[in-house]
Amino acid sequence: MKRFRFGLQKILELREHAEKEAEIELGKAVGALTLIEQRIVQVAADRSEAAAQRFAPGNGLAEIQSYERYILRLDHTRDTLLMDAARAELVVAEKRDIYLEAARDRKALDKIKERRQGEYRKLFLADENKELDDVAARMRRTRV
Repeated sequence: MKRFRFGLQKILELREHAEKEAEIELGKAVGALTLIEQRIVQVAADRSEAAAQRFAPGNGLAEIQSYERYILRLDHTRDTLLMDAARAELVVAEKRDIYLEAARDRKALDKIKERRQGEYRKLFLADENKELDDVAARMRRTRV
């Protein structure tokens, strides 16, 4: 009996490739979001440090005002980063949906392939059993 050949193998390979590409894109989007989140944490730490240093002993009015302007700039940077993070989360959600759809498509073809392999195995085993039965019947006939 000939070997099993899945007629939709090329389509399955294309779907596997599409799934891998979608996974890579999702990873890039998550990475971008992570970088923004790390930057938000850094800005918050810088702001906290600046707020603590603002009224440190020995600071004059000019230094206090300088810290105030720096804190305002950090607040503006934080707000911008929060908006960027919101946009990045939308991109991540979109890329996740694309990845899940690609994975679903590939899994559907995998199930079809598994089912056809099972059917092929059944037929192969049935043919093999039939051949063994024929051989056994011939051997019985030759002995008698």
